[in-house]
Order: sequence, then C-alpha cells, then structure tokens
Amino acid sequence: MNRSRCCLIAAAVLAAVPATAQNLTLYSGRGETLVSPIVAAFTEETGIEVDVRYAGTSELAVLLQEEGEASPADLFWSQDPGALGAVADLLAELPAEITDLVPSALRDDEGRWIATSGRQRVLVVSTERVEEEEIPESILDLTGEEYRGRVGWAPTNGSFQLHVTAMREALGEEETREWLEAMVANEAVVFSNNAAIVQGIADGEADFGLVNNYYLPRFLASDPEFPVRIAHFADGDVGNLLSVAAIGITASSDQQEEAAAFVEFLLSPQAQQYFASQVKEYPVTSSVVLDSDQPTLDMLETSAPDIDLNSLSDLEGTLELLREAGLL
Repeated sequence: MNRSRCCLIAAAVLAAVPATAQNLTLYSGRGETLVSPIVAAFTEETGIEVDVRYAGTSELAVLLQEEGEASPADLFWSQDPGALGAVADLLAELPAEITDLVPSALRDDEGRWIATSGRQRVLVVSTERVEEEEIPESILDLTGEEYRGRVGWAPTNGSFQLHVTAMREALGEEETREWLEAMVANEAVVFSNNAAIVQGIADGEADFGLVNNYYLPRFLASDPEFPVRIAHFADGDVGNLLSVAAIGITASSDQQEEAAAFVEFLLSPQAQQYFASQVKEYPVTSSVVLDSDQPTLDMLETSAPDIDLNSLSDLEGTLELLREAGLL
C-alpha cells in the first residue's frame, strides 16, 4: 500500500476518535526503551494517553488468560505472534482498512492480530575467537562437542520461546526436546536476555549466541569495533526463523476506536521509519526508506524456514517443554 493511502486511512481513523477519549491501557511484551518513544509520539499526535504495563510476553499472555473479559487491557503488543495466537479468543477482529496495510502472511488469518515490525533470529559470534569454518550449517549442530560451554541463549526470553515453538512445528516435539536437552548437557550458557548475550560474547563469557537481528547493531552504533558479528545458518534452516512483533485489541475493550487508532499509528510511515532506523527491525509496510545495507523482509525469505506464523500459537506447550528441560 502506498504512503498517501496509508496516511488517508490514518487520518480517517483518528478523526473518528472521540475528543473525550479515556486513557488506553497497553500490555507490552516489548521493552520500555523500544516502546516508550513511539507511545509518546502517538500521544503527542492524538492527545490519547496510554498507560503501559511492561512485562515478559509470555507472562502477559498468561495474565490476559487469567483476567479474561475482566482485563483492563485495551491492547496487547507482543514480541511475537505466538503469544497473541495463544490469547486469540480474547481479541477483537481488526478493521479491514488496518489489516489490508500489511501482507496476508504478516497477520492473523481471522484478523485478530497484525505485525508491527519484523525480525530474524540470527547467530552472533565473537570476531576474536570464532573462525569462519566454525560457523555451523544448522542450529541443531550447536549440540556438538566443539561448541561445549560456548553458546549463549536466553530461555526466559519471549523471542527464544517463539523460536522453540517454531522448532516444535518444523521438527516435531521429540526432536525439539532432544535438542534442548542436548544443549543443556553441552553446557549452553544462560543469559537473562538478548542484549546480555551480545555483551557476554564481547566479554568472553560465550563465543556464539542465539539472538534477534537488531541487538548487535545497537552495540556497533556506539562502538564500530565491538568484537561481535552476525552469522547465519544455511538457507532454510529453522535457526533463521523470520518473525514479527505484533499487536491485537482485546474484545473486552470499550475503546475500540481509540485502540484501532493506536494500531494504525504503528503502521504509519513515522512509526515504521522509527522501527527501521532506530530499532533496526524490518518494516512491514512499503512506506519506509531503508539504509543501503538494510534488507527487507522479502529479501530474507530465502534464508528463512517456511513456517506459517499462524501455526505458532501453542505457547503453553513450549513453556511446559522448557520446564521439563529445567530451563524455566
């Protein structure tokens, strides 16, 4: 969809918002440093205040399930579509003029959630201690003896949990279980989050790490000599999972128009440019000017596994598997 049409739709949605709108309540599985600037920009443009509850994506999904129709949340902004799929029965169908802004592969089949930005799971490695021939062909190879005690991961992180859900979908329950157990036995190094993994590699705590693509560029922006680089597994490997951050409106919200305006704003040229330029994610609309070395989602499809994002809704099954492996 072109920029002019996107802006016209945004203007129409915002015009429909009552002047007496109350505060919106947003449950955000996305980190505060990433979300707060764009939330503030929305408030500045519309006058609608947004109260944000920040927590882990899976934690918020469980909370929504517990609260049900009594939840105070108007919106759930997730690190991944899997958590939204897990609470899909609590979400409202989005207006067609919003869902039409992104390709069908980047939204729920029934229109209950929509992508706001894209990301890819990548392997980050030390530039000082890892040779090119040590880069594995597959994420499954990281259980080899040559990687013992050298691989960092963050089992409590929502993006990692989605990655495991995708592995369950692509490889099956048993093979994924065996991989998790083998990684534990191979002394994979546990970190609290993706940023800690990247810093840990620079500090010598690990040599390899499983993270989202946008973490390393933030370190390199401050220090171009930062001793970590991005590597990829072979094309089509499940280790190269292509995913999205996504958002949905709760069916119980009594502020559907205001909530829709927020979703619409996240797909505006202003917000999409922010995700691309500042967060280093991939835009999900065509209204963004990318850096010359920044790929689009379409360009990444060759390396990514063929997995339908709508199939990644069994968050509870993944959490149970991680508990059985002693990772939660």
